Amino acid sequence: MRKAILASAAAFIALAGGSGLYAATADADASLTKALTTRLPKTPLTAVKCGKIAGLCEVQAGTNLFYTDPAGRYLVIGRVYDMETRQDLTAARLLEISPETLVGGAASPPVSDEAQAVSSPTRPAQPGPGNTAQKVALDGLPASGAVKWGSGTQTVTVFSDFRCGYCNRLHETLASMNVKVIERPISVLGTRSLSDAVICSADKPKALVRAYNGESLPPAGKCDTSGLDANEAFARKNGFAGTPVIVRSDGAVVHGYRPRDFLESWLKGAS
Repeated sequence: MRKAILASAAAFIALAGGSGLYAATADADASLTKALTTRLPKTPLTAVKCGKIAGLCEVQAGTNLFYTDPAGRYLVIGRVYDMETRQDLTAARLLEISPETLVGGAASPPVSDEAQAVSSPTRPAQPGPGNTAQKVALDGLPASGAVKWGSGTQTVTVFSDFRCGYCNRLHETLASMNVKVIERPISVLGTRSLSDAVICSADKPKALVRAYNGESLPPAGKCDTSGLDANEAFARKNGFAGTPVIVRSDGAVVHGYRPRDFLESWLKGAS
Protein backbone atom coordinates (compact mmCIF):
# COMPACT_ATOMS: atom_id res chain seq x y z
CA MET A 1 0.00 0.00 0.00
CA ARG A 2 2.78 2.44 0.95
CA LYS A 3 4.62 1.76 -2.32
CA ALA A 4 1.40 2.36 -4.27
CA ILE A 5 0.81 5.68 -2.54
CA LEU A 6 4.39 6.81 -3.19
CA ALA A 7 4.15 5.73 -6.81
CA SER A 8 0.90 7.67 -7.23
CA ALA A 9 2.47 10.76 -5.68
CA ALA A 10 5.49 10.52 -8.00
CA ALA A 11 3.21 10.10 -11.00
CA PHE A 12 1.23 13.17 -9.98
CA ILE A 13 4.38 15.30 -9.72
CA ALA A 14 5.61 14.09 -13.10
CA LEU A 15 2.22 14.70 -14.73
CA ALA A 16 1.96 18.15 -13.16
CA GLY A 17 5.27 19.19 -14.62
CA GLY A 18 7.81 18.21 -12.02
CA SER A 19 8.70 19.23 -8.52
CA GLY A 20 8.50 22.95 -9.33
CA LEU A 21 4.69 22.95 -9.45
CA TYR A 22 4.56 20.76 -6.35
CA ALA A 23 6.74 23.27 -4.49
CA ALA A 24 4.62 26.18 -5.74
CA THR A 25 1.47 24.45 -4.50
CA ALA A 26 3.07 23.80 -1.12
CA ASP A 27 4.07 27.48 -0.91
CA ALA A 28 0.50 28.50 -1.74
CA ASP A 29 -0.84 26.18 0.97
CA ALA A 30 1.56 27.64 3.54
CA SER A 31 0.76 31.23 2.54
CA LEU A 32 -2.98 30.65 2.77
CA THR A 33 -2.63 28.86 6.11
CA LYS A 34 -0.81 31.91 7.50
CA ALA A 35 -3.52 34.26 6.20
CA LEU A 36 -6.37 32.14 7.58
CA THR A 37 -4.69 31.80 10.97
CA THR A 38 -4.88 35.59 11.19
CA ARG A 39 -8.38 36.00 9.79
CA LEU A 40 -9.96 32.97 11.50
CA PRO A 41 -8.04 32.84 14.79
CA LYS A 42 -10.67 30.73 16.55
CA THR A 43 -10.89 28.12 13.80
CA PRO A 44 -8.49 25.17 14.29
CA LEU A 45 -7.22 24.39 10.79
CA THR A 46 -6.55 20.73 10.04
CA ALA A 47 -5.43 20.99 6.41
CA VAL A 48 -5.22 23.55 3.60
CA LYS A 49 -4.96 22.41 -0.03
CA CYS A 50 -4.77 24.64 -3.08
CA GLY A 51 -4.61 23.36 -6.61
CA LYS A 52 -7.11 20.50 -6.30
CA ILE A 53 -10.02 22.59 -7.59
CA ALA A 54 -9.37 25.36 -10.13
CA GLY A 55 -9.58 28.76 -8.49
CA LEU A 56 -10.41 27.44 -5.03
CA CYS A 57 -8.48 26.23 -2.03
CA GLU A 58 -9.97 23.52 0.18
CA VAL A 59 -9.80 24.17 3.92
CA GLN A 60 -10.45 21.45 6.49
CA ALA A 61 -11.25 22.33 10.10
CA GLY A 62 -11.77 19.06 11.93
CA THR A 63 -14.65 17.37 10.14
CA ASN A 64 -15.78 20.65 8.57
CA LEU A 65 -14.93 21.64 5.02
CA PHE A 66 -15.03 25.03 3.31
CA TYR A 67 -13.26 26.90 0.53
CA THR A 68 -11.44 30.19 -0.03
CA ASP A 69 -9.67 31.99 -2.82
CA PRO A 70 -5.86 31.53 -2.82
CA ALA A 71 -5.37 34.84 -0.98
CA GLY A 72 -7.78 33.89 1.79
CA ARG A 73 -9.95 36.95 1.33
CA TYR A 74 -13.20 35.31 0.28
CA LEU A 75 -14.81 32.48 2.26
CA VAL A 76 -17.00 30.04 0.33
CA ILE A 77 -19.34 27.80 2.33
CA GLY A 78 -21.20 25.27 0.23
CA ARG A 79 -20.77 22.28 -2.05
CA VAL A 80 -18.60 21.99 -5.12
CA TYR A 81 -20.01 19.93 -7.98
CA ASP A 82 -18.05 18.68 -10.97
CA MET A 83 -20.59 18.90 -13.79
CA GLU A 84 -18.40 16.90 -16.20
CA THR A 85 -17.95 13.88 -13.93
CA ARG A 86 -21.32 14.45 -12.22
CA GLN A 87 -19.76 14.22 -8.76
CA ASP A 88 -20.35 16.06 -5.51
CA LEU A 89 -16.68 16.73 -4.69
CA THR A 90 -17.49 18.10 -1.24
CA ALA A 91 -19.48 15.02 -0.25
CA ALA A 92 -16.68 12.75 -1.43
CA ARG A 93 -14.11 14.63 0.65
CA LEU A 94 -16.33 14.64 3.73
CA LEU A 95 -16.66 10.88 3.46
CA GLU A 96 -12.86 10.60 3.25
CA ILE A 97 -12.47 12.80 6.31
CA SER A 98 -15.04 10.98 8.43
CA PRO A 99 -16.26 7.73 6.84
CA GLU A 100 -18.32 6.62 9.85
CA THR A 101 -20.23 9.85 10.36
CA LEU A 102 -20.76 12.56 7.77
CA VAL A 103 -21.36 15.74 9.71
CA GLY A 104 -22.39 18.99 8.12
CA GLY A 105 -19.06 20.62 7.79
CA ALA A 106 -19.99 22.50 4.67
CA ALA A 107 -23.19 24.46 4.59
CA SER A 108 -26.02 23.09 2.48
CA PRO A 109 -27.29 25.94 0.28
CA PRO A 110 -30.37 25.52 -1.92
CA VAL A 111 -29.50 23.36 -4.92
CA SER A 112 -31.01 23.99 -8.35
CA ASP A 113 -32.91 21.29 -10.23
CA GLU A 114 -30.00 21.03 -12.67
CA ALA A 115 -27.51 20.47 -9.86
CA GLN A 116 -29.80 17.89 -8.28
CA ALA A 117 -29.88 16.04 -11.59
CA VAL A 118 -26.11 15.68 -11.83
CA SER A 119 -25.34 14.74 -8.25
CA SER A 120 -26.58 12.44 -5.53
CA PRO A 121 -27.70 14.07 -2.26
CA THR A 122 -25.28 13.67 0.61
CA ARG A 123 -26.42 11.24 3.26
CA PRO A 124 -26.27 12.72 6.77
CA ALA A 125 -24.70 10.97 9.73
CA GLN A 126 -26.50 7.85 10.86
CA PRO A 127 -26.44 6.20 14.30
CA GLY A 128 -23.79 3.53 14.62
CA PRO A 129 -21.76 1.61 17.20
CA GLY A 130 -19.70 3.86 19.41
CA ASN A 131 -21.26 7.11 18.25
CA THR A 132 -23.01 7.69 21.58
CA ALA A 133 -20.26 6.43 23.91
CA GLN A 134 -18.92 9.87 24.85
CA LYS A 135 -20.32 11.62 27.91
CA VAL A 136 -19.68 15.14 29.10
CA ALA A 137 -20.68 17.26 32.09
CA LEU A 138 -22.34 20.53 31.14
CA ASP A 139 -22.24 21.89 34.68
CA GLY A 140 -20.46 25.20 34.86
CA LEU A 141 -21.24 26.42 31.34
CA PRO A 142 -22.69 29.92 31.76
CA ALA A 143 -26.25 30.78 30.78
CA SER A 144 -24.91 33.82 28.91
CA GLY A 145 -23.57 31.53 26.17
CA ALA A 146 -26.88 29.82 25.45
CA VAL A 147 -30.05 30.46 23.47
CA LYS A 148 -33.02 28.64 24.99
CA TRP A 149 -36.00 27.83 22.83
CA GLY A 150 -38.71 25.20 22.39
CA SER A 151 -40.79 23.51 25.06
CA GLY A 152 -41.38 20.02 26.37
CA THR A 153 -40.46 17.60 29.12
CA GLN A 154 -37.09 16.66 27.62
CA THR A 155 -34.06 18.91 27.24
CA VAL A 156 -31.21 18.70 24.75
CA THR A 157 -28.11 20.88 24.34
CA VAL A 158 -26.77 21.58 20.86
CA PHE A 159 -23.34 22.99 19.97
CA SER A 160 -23.79 24.60 16.57
CA ASP A 161 -22.40 26.94 13.95
CA PHE A 162 -24.84 29.22 12.15
CA ARG A 163 -23.19 28.57 8.79
CA CYS A 164 -23.35 24.79 9.15
CA GLY A 165 -25.97 23.27 6.85
CA TYR A 166 -26.71 20.27 9.06
CA CYS A 167 -26.99 22.54 12.13
CA ASN A 168 -29.77 24.37 10.34
CA ARG A 169 -31.38 21.07 9.43
CA LEU A 170 -31.13 19.87 13.04
CA HIS A 171 -32.68 23.13 14.21
CA GLU A 172 -35.65 22.54 11.91
CA THR A 173 -35.99 18.94 13.11
CA LEU A 174 -35.91 19.87 16.81
CA ALA A 175 -38.39 22.70 16.18
CA SER A 176 -40.89 20.08 15.03
CA MET A 177 -40.47 18.08 18.26
CA ASN A 178 -41.75 18.53 21.81
CA VAL A 179 -38.35 19.32 23.33
CA LYS A 180 -36.56 22.15 25.12
CA VAL A 181 -33.36 23.16 23.33
CA ILE A 182 -30.32 24.88 24.81
CA GLU A 183 -28.32 26.00 21.79
CA ARG A 184 -24.68 26.93 22.38
CA PRO A 185 -23.04 28.58 19.36
CA ILE A 186 -19.39 27.83 18.63
CA SER A 187 -17.38 29.42 15.84
CA VAL A 188 -15.99 26.68 13.61
CA LEU A 189 -16.31 28.51 10.30
CA GLY A 190 -15.26 31.98 11.43
CA THR A 191 -18.77 33.00 12.50
CA ARG A 192 -17.99 34.48 15.93
CA SER A 193 -19.33 37.93 15.02
CA LEU A 194 -22.63 36.32 14.04
CA SER A 195 -22.76 34.41 17.34
CA ASP A 196 -22.04 37.67 19.18
CA ALA A 197 -24.94 39.34 17.39
CA VAL A 198 -27.33 36.54 18.33
CA ILE A 199 -26.27 36.42 21.98
CA CYS A 200 -26.49 40.22 22.30
CA SER A 201 -29.93 40.37 20.71
CA ALA A 202 -32.94 41.37 22.83
CA ASP A 203 -34.82 38.39 21.33
CA LYS A 204 -32.25 35.61 21.10
CA PRO A 205 -34.50 32.83 19.72
CA LYS A 206 -35.73 35.11 16.94
CA ALA A 207 -32.19 36.24 16.15
CA LEU A 208 -31.08 32.60 16.04
CA VAL A 209 -33.68 31.80 13.38
CA ARG A 210 -32.63 34.86 11.37
CA ALA A 211 -29.00 33.77 11.57
CA TYR A 212 -29.84 30.31 10.22
CA ASN A 213 -31.88 31.89 7.43
CA GLY A 214 -28.90 34.00 6.37
CA GLU A 215 -30.65 37.26 7.27
CA SER A 216 -28.66 40.26 8.41
CA LEU A 217 -28.47 41.03 12.11
CA PRO A 218 -27.50 44.31 13.75
CA PRO A 219 -23.89 44.28 14.98
CA ALA A 220 -23.44 43.15 18.57
CA GLY A 221 -23.56 46.00 21.03
CA LYS A 222 -21.99 45.97 24.45
CA CYS A 223 -23.02 42.76 26.18
CA ASP A 224 -21.43 39.80 27.92
CA THR A 225 -20.11 37.37 25.30
CA SER A 226 -17.83 35.47 27.66
CA GLY A 227 -20.33 32.61 27.53
CA LEU A 228 -19.38 32.06 23.89
CA ASP A 229 -15.71 31.86 24.91
CA ALA A 230 -16.72 29.22 27.44
CA ASN A 231 -18.64 27.28 24.76
CA GLU A 232 -15.62 27.21 22.46
CA ALA A 233 -13.20 26.26 25.25
CA PHE A 234 -15.53 23.43 26.26
CA ALA A 235 -15.79 22.25 22.65
CA ARG A 236 -12.00 22.18 22.25
CA LYS A 237 -11.53 20.38 25.55
CA ASN A 238 -14.01 17.66 24.59
CA GLY A 239 -12.93 17.24 20.98
CA PHE A 240 -15.95 18.84 19.31
CA ALA A 241 -14.16 19.51 16.03
CA GLY A 242 -17.31 19.64 13.90
CA THR A 243 -20.92 20.70 14.22
CA PRO A 244 -23.59 19.98 15.20
CA VAL A 245 -22.88 18.17 18.47
CA ILE A 246 -25.93 17.01 20.43
CA VAL A 247 -25.78 16.44 24.19
CA ARG A 248 -28.54 14.69 26.10
CA SER A 249 -29.58 15.72 29.63
CA ASP A 250 -27.51 12.86 31.08
CA GLY A 251 -24.39 14.01 29.20
CA ALA A 252 -24.49 11.44 26.38
CA VAL A 253 -23.06 12.87 23.15
CA VAL A 254 -23.89 12.38 19.49
CA HIS A 255 -21.76 14.01 16.78
CA GLY A 256 -23.54 15.07 13.61
CA TYR A 257 -27.10 15.43 12.41
CA ARG A 258 -29.69 12.83 13.33
CA PRO A 259 -33.26 12.46 12.01
CA ARG A 260 -36.34 12.88 14.17
CA ASP A 261 -37.00 9.15 14.70
CA PHE A 262 -33.50 8.63 16.10
CA LEU A 263 -33.66 11.72 18.31
CA GLU A 264 -37.01 10.80 19.82
CA SER A 265 -35.77 7.31 20.70
CA TRP A 266 -32.36 8.51 21.91
CA LEU A 267 -33.75 11.23 24.15
CA LYS A 268 -35.95 8.69 25.94
CA GLY A 269 -32.77 6.88 26.98
CA ALA A 270 -31.67 9.71 29.33
CA SER A 271 -31.37 8.45 32.89
